[in-house]
Amino acid sequence: MTYTLVFLALAVLAWAVWTFNRLIRNRNRVDEAWAGIDVQLQRRYDLVPNLVSTVKGYVSHESKVLERVTRLRGQPEMDLPQRAQQETGLSRSIGRLFALAEDYPELKASDGFRQLHESLVEIEEHLQYARRYYNGSVRDNNNLVEGFPSMLIARLFGFISASFFEIELASQRSAPEISLGQT
Repeated sequence: MTYTLVFLALAVLAWAVWTFNRLIRNRNRVDEAWAGIDVQLQRRYDLVPNLVSTVKGYVSHESKVLERVTRLRGQPEMDLPQRAQQETGLSRSIGRLFALAEDYPELKASDGFRQLHESLVEIEEHLQYARRYYNGSVRDNNNLVEGFPSMLIARLFGFISASFFEIELASQRSAPEISLGQT
């Protein structure tokens, strides 16, 4: 009888350690995935001022985008829903810039604008992949944190569910197709 209790106690302890380590691994994966999103967002922030300055000569009233980017770069950490809302707003502003470029054929034909557009599309593709990885990591983490019996260990050690990150990308907007003067 005592051997059975000792064996059972060791089995429960082994399960608790294994579950704790899985929780740590999932939390670290979520943090690592967020870092990937952050890198892509920073790349986008770095590109947008060049895009705005290229367009500014043609469309001076759209300088609000540059102001928004500057404000976003200087803001302290926000929670995920606020950050998603800010990023979606920035995406919409970028989409408006590209839609306005349709009215300026010489802008669309400019090599600088074309390169900036291609770079932004590439960055947004990377951002989309990073967001998918992050949201998959969040899903796995939340399943473990919220599922029984692992939730017992999660609650005991203060593990919490993470939030998904959804943003609208400028390249996903239903803006008109931009040909950039290529035939």
